[in-house]
Amino acid sequence: MPSIKNIIFDLGGVLLDLDFMAPVNAFRQLGATGSFTEFRETLKDPVFRNLETGLISPEEFRNQIRFKMGKPSVTNQQIDQAWCSILGSVPVEKVSFLKQLQGKFRLFLYSNTNQIHIEYFRNRFLSEHSFHFEDLFDQLFYSHVIHDRKPQLSGYEKVIALSGVIPEETLFVDDFAENTEAARQAGLVTYHYLPGTDLNLIFDHEMK
Repeated sequence: MPSIKNIIFDLGGVLLDLDFMAPVNAFRQLGATGSFTEFRETLKDPVFRNLETGLISPEEFRNQIRFKMGKPSVTNQQIDQAWCSILGSVPVEKVSFLKQLQGKFRLFLYSNTNQIHIEYFRNRFLSEHSFHFEDLFDQLFYSHVIHDRKPQLSGYEKVIALSGVIPEETLFVDDFAENTEAARQAGLVTYHYLPGTDLNLIFDHEMK
């Protein structure tokens, strides 16, 4: 196998801690009931996918959330706070890990995300680590910017083309098996990361 020269990281679940129950509780406090509080199922709703691929604006998203909740008085700030409550922090040890990789590999990020989450996350990362998250990577690919998402094969092909990497020299790290399987179909070397485990394990498995 060709040696690995590039690493593409997922964000949420790999580098960034997530709390799926936090938005459930937050939206309940805003008056959401029924199926809207089954968050993993709710995320399959087209409104979330459309925000994630940049097909609707944050304002259109908020208006649709108000409609789905049946709560027209809920403010933009309340929606954003509830929506962003899923996002935790990037642990210091993972920041150190990425810094150690700089100069040894070309580092990339490919994340299914959205404008509201990224704006919140970038500001939080800067306040917690005193530098910009983007400084850790050669390039970052956000689904709402490239208008494509995992596990669509077209999304990986777009990232490969835009980054200029050679797939067989590129390791893709994600916490969802369906995403690593699709990445493998695109020709990338893959590692299925289990949240909470040591990222250094990728070297034991894929980069000997």
